[in-house]
Amino acid sequence: MALLLYKWLISMSLFTVTFFPSHSVAATGQVSKQDIYHPFYVSVTEISHNKQEKSLEISCKIFADDMEGILKQTYKKAIDLSDEKKRAENGSYIADYIKKHLKISADGIVLKLNYVGYEKDNEAAFCYFEAVQIPSVKKLDVENSILHDFTDQQINIMHVTVNGKRQSYKLDYPNQKASFSF
Repeated sequence: MALLLYKWLISMSLFTVTFFPSHSVAATGQVSKQDIYHPFYVSVTEISHNKQEKSLEISCKIFADDMEGILKQTYKKAIDLSDEKKRAENGSYIADYIKKHLKISADGIVLKLNYVGYEKDNEAAFCYFEAVQIPSVKKLDVENSILHDFTDQQINIMHVTVNGKRQSYKLDYPNQKASFSF
């Protein structure tokens, strides 16, 4: 009986540490979405050259709770990406943050990223940008430090498509730079 109780106590301790790492749970007895732990930190950035529109179309897929967390940390305001009343305000924070952490150069020219919008879909936030007047691309240099200031476990995956050719690259923290040649 003592062995069974011991195993149960160890199991519950591991469960609590794994899924409720914040001490605020013990203090308040309530779980907020910031207290729920997910085991990996990943963003996916898709960059596609649209030859007809002469533009680069960029989307960043990020865990919504991580995005809300870094925006709160950076701008010192509570952020809820599903709050439609604050969509414009949230969009300005997203645009500012992403532009500071995602730099793209095409054929040696630093591109201006224009914010298009965002949407929240379940656990993910999709953030959209474009760069215009890009008739062709031979080489893209990308500096991606999205969420590096949030966690040192961050992984940023990038998929780049030019002329139907797709290349991918994975950046593990602290690495930020990747180049793609077409």
